[in-house]
Amino acid sequence: MTETIVPKDGVVNNDDVTMESPVTATDAKSNPVADEEQMKKAMRQIEFYFADTNLPYDKFMWTLYTKDPEHWVPLSVVSSFKRMKDYAANGIEWVANAVRKSDFLEVSEDGTKVRRTTEPQEPKNQFERSIYAKGFGEEDATLQARLEDFFSQYGAIASVRMRRDDQKKFKGSVFVEFCDFDTVETFLKSEPKPSWNGEELVIMTKEDYCEMKIKEKGLTGKNANHRRELMTAKKFDAFREMAKAKSGGEKKEEVKKDVFLDFLGHKLLIKEDEDGNGTIDENDVPYVKGATLKFTGCAGDVTWSEIKDPIKAKFDGKAPYIKYARGENSGLVGFYKALSEEEIQYVKDTIKTINKNEVIWTLPSEEEEKQFEIERAQAAARTALQFGGKDSGRGRSGRGSARGRGGRGGRGGGRGGRGRGGRNGGGDRNREAKAKENDTNGDEATGEKRKRAVEPDGGPDVGIRGNAAPPTLQSIKRVKTNEGTSAPAS
Repeated sequence: MTETIVPKDGVVNNDDVTMESPVTATDAKSNPVADEEQMKKAMRQIEFYFADTNLPYDKFMWTLYTKDPEHWVPLSVVSSFKRMKDYAANGIEWVANAVRKSDFLEVSEDGTKVRRTTEPQEPKNQFERSIYAKGFGEEDATLQARLEDFFSQYGAIASVRMRRDDQKKFKGSVFVEFCDFDTVETFLKSEPKPSWNGEELVIMTKEDYCEMKIKEKGLTGKNANHRRELMTAKKFDAFREMAKAKSGGEKKEEVKKDVFLDFLGHKLLIKEDEDGNGTIDENDVPYVKGATLKFTGCAGDVTWSEIKDPIKAKFDGKAPYIKYARGENSGLVGFYKALSEEEIQYVKDTIKTINKNEVIWTLPSEEEEKQFEIERAQAAARTALQFGGKDSGRGRSGRGSARGRGGRGGRGGGRGGRGRGGRNGGGDRNREAKAKENDTNGDEATGEKRKRAVEPDGGPDVGIRGNAAPPTLQSIKRVKTNEGTSAPAS
């Protein structure tokens, strides 16, 4: 899952790094000098990249920062970040002059590099000072700045994180880290309640949001604790890495393995979103034509056994994946392969009525079938990580699309039975898991032990170049520079 971090001064995390050609000093000659306000914004943008709230938790920035023994970072690289494009158009000399206005950053003598004047310090109580807010609608080019202005009216903010799904689409919700606890209280207890475009926002502490998601998934005990850790821990933490290095790496951390989903004859990589849910890149989901049948005429209700039992009898005991919303007159049934004409005819001849009403079986449109197969894959991926991961037990895949809240079994899409999510093949002692699509009926013996799947690492970190582990921070001495500030010496 990618997220954009936006602090009070209109800056973002370098998740938005681009690989465009570096800006050169000669660019300044061809661009007009921007006004003082623009220069201040550029300074604040760069300040955030090096701030305690970002630098130690941004693997790419930390790698840049520690690559040079004196911690100089090329301004050409910083200027290539997406949020710096408008400022970089003024040239490196202009950007260097903007940085010179900073209280804690300094520019090299030749005006091509930037660094902090102090060592990074670990922020305290970041999680406790953070809130969740939802209801911001669709994203546009001005949303980021408007969000900053909106939350700043309640007090000082350290960052605003725009939450995105696996396709980088804005979810309409944010995590906001305020600078102190009083501002958190001010925001949550404000009257009238915070609203956006006239609509009241859903707001709560970040801790309450995490607990809500855990309850929604019905997790308890070790599973709940594991999910809590996933939702609160940072993927990269320089302070944690330095502590491990200092202790000599006595405790070797287990290497996480990728988890794949076997879906309609294809292997799909399961990624992990920011809430710890399994997810599949929609572009990876194959379209298998003819693996779905549509029924019409059920008169607003479905008796599940009328569909499930005959299909299990015909298709090697495998229960189908059924999507149906109560009150509708039609639904979809997903199979594990493209059906032959004989198999389609079997379904038509065997399941003539549902809910005591005569139904008609047809092939859905290509668009409808494609979307349904994506839903099936996403539901299976969620189940694979939720119940196939560490300390998990027997679990069910998502059920039908609308019974109770959002469907029978919640938001998981269609109906599925018990799953074998994350089951290791051949007793692999390396714990590499291949998660089966979790819409089988689970006809295994009661009490059968399940091997644990390995949680995936969530995919490659956005903005990182290469897989090498970043170096840790080294203590260095400082000498005077031409700017009159102290600088580290090798």
